[in-house]
Amino acid sequence: MGFNERVHAYIAARYYVALTETFGERGKAAFIHATQYYAMQRGRRMAQRAIRDGAPLTFATYCRYGEWVGTPEAAEEGISNVSCFQSYRPDAVQHITRCPWHQQFKDMGLDQTAGAEYCRHLDMAIARGFNPYLTYEVEQTLQTADYCIHRLKQPDFDETTDLSKKAEYIKNFEYHCAHSFWAYREVTSAVFRSQGEAVNAQVLEEFAREYGQEMADCLMKYQYTNFNVCDS
Repeated sequence: MGFNERVHAYIAARYYVALTETFGERGKAAFIHATQYYAMQRGRRMAQRAIRDGAPLTFATYCRYGEWVGTPEAAEEGISNVSCFQSYRPDAVQHITRCPWHQQFKDMGLDQTAGAEYCRHLDMAIARGFNPYLTYEVEQTLQTADYCIHRLKQPDFDETTDLSKKAEYIKNFEYHCAHSFWAYREVTSAVFRSQGEAVNAQVLEEFAREYGQEMADCLMKYQYTNFNVCDS
């Protein structure tokens, strides 16, 4: 197995469990903060590329400069992301009916806990990192309904707009998984110090048991990567 959406969700889920079991409500707060920290870094990289290209920091650009596309593994398993816009005015309302992150959280028995917190905060924080003056709302998620509802307020696009992602800016899931791991790791160490370091060691050990030492070592090689800035 290589890096994919399931692995990405697993990292967040294991951190949620380790943080909340060790630190209770403080651990939950740290998990939410780390999720937002990760997401805003991602949004900032998207904005940096857009600014370099002379593109405005609007919702259309936000859609086109996204850093990921679904993996063949998710498609073959029948869990790849499925979404569509239901309307465009006055707001763009997107329904997400299938999601590999949701499936992984569910399979781990953590959909109502780790999954709910992750999905509640992630996309709003990516948009905030991209442009804090855009209003992105997550109104419901697959944890409590048949589909997620994402509302993009007063968008600059409609059904005729090309929102296809720019292939040259897509990052593979090795990168995304490493970014997620190091975001949670950094926040955990910063907040809880030596106790946080113990949690980090626990999560890495659990990851190695689940996916093998080679993939765990791959995460560690990103130790000195600056995820705040785009590298392409």
